[in-house]
This record gives sequence, C-alpha cells and structure tokens, in this order.
Amino acid sequence: MATRRQPTPNLKFEKALQQQGCLAVAGVDEAGRGAWAGPVVAAAVVLPFLNRYYGINDSKLLTPLQREEILHKIYKIAVDISIGIVDVAEIDTIGIGRATYLAMRRAINNLHAQPQYILVDGFKVGFAEIPSQGIIDGDRKSVSIAAASIVAKVARDRIMAELHVLSPEYGFIAHKGYGTELHQRMIKCCGVGEWHRRSYQPIKDQIKAMANLEIPC
Repeated sequence: MATRRQPTPNLKFEKALQQQGCLAVAGVDEAGRGAWAGPVVAAAVVLPFLNRYYGINDSKLLTPLQREEILHKIYKIAVDISIGIVDVAEIDTIGIGRATYLAMRRAINNLHAQPQYILVDGFKVGFAEIPSQGIIDGDRKSVSIAAASIVAKVARDRIMAELHVLSPEYGFIAHKGYGTELHQRMIKCCGVGEWHRRSYQPIKDQIKAMANLEIPC
C-alpha cells in the first residue's frame, strides 16, 4: 500500500488575502516554546506573491542541512524578515505563554514596515493594530508561516550552539535545550545551570531533588 504523501504548504491563505487587497502578509511562528533551556525565538516573514516556493516546509520536517539551504533561499526572495527573542530570565518572570506572544510581537515590530495582515501558527494571537488569523498546523499549510518556522528554528539553533560553547557540559548542541534523555542525564550530573528555565516543572523538580541530596543525614 502506497504511503500517503504529506501535503506541503501552499499559497491558499496568502492569495485569498491578496484578493482582499492585502499586499503585505506576514507569516509568524516560534521555536523553543517547549524547551527546558534557552530562549524562545519567533520570526516574521513577508514573502512576495510568487506562484511556487520550492522546498519551504514545516521546519520540523526538514533536516538541519535542508533548513540552512532553504533559509538562504528565503532571505533571497523575502520582502522582509525579522526575529524576536525572549530570554530565560523573561520567560521565568512572565511565563512561557506571554513570553511566546512577546517574542512574536518583537518579531513583528522589528519588520521594516508594518504588515497589513498576520498569519500565525496555532491559535489566534491578537495584535490589536493588525488583523490576524491563527491557523492550526499553519507551518504545514501556509508558505509564509513555514518560512517563519525555518527562520525561527535556525536562529534559535544558532543561539543554542553559542550556549553550548559557554556551557558544553549540558550538550546543548545535541538537544537544543529540549527535555531529551541526554539532557536529563546532564542536568542530574551537573545540576541546573543559568540557561535553564527555572519556572518549568521538570527543572523545579530537579532543583528540589538536588536540594534534598544536600540535606545531611
């Protein structure tokens, strides 16, 4: 039995908005929301209304090499690109939900010109001054959102590579701060570091466990 081919992002949403007079549509997505360490990064991408965008897909479906190659293509054809970053301290202060919104807001604000409409991956996130639409699995349906997912993912991976140089004991280069088995072992071995999100329950649990070990018998 043949495997059903995974649909690729298309221009359905963008072209519908173009017909309504929206000539600058920004796709927005984030990377790192579920990680235990490092920042959350969002990207906003405004693409020209071309007929096809070969290779642009949900960043999670691409290899690191494919993401890097397609990123160069995105930067060549995009009308506008920007990113927004919210660091660990901010995440722990305001929570990941608000931090994700803030990263998206920063990405939009960093665009050279305000878009006329925003397509966001997931549920609708309100931007008072700009009309927007949330699209479930948007990075697999909208080319603009898929492009933003690649920009955000590559930008965050590069940040995690830099954090790996600063704190190689945690192996950030391998797991990018997500709660993999390797990362869990490294935390148990080395303790919770400055790049970890202490507001996250798994990190709280590890801090508590380490504190209990330090209590003298």
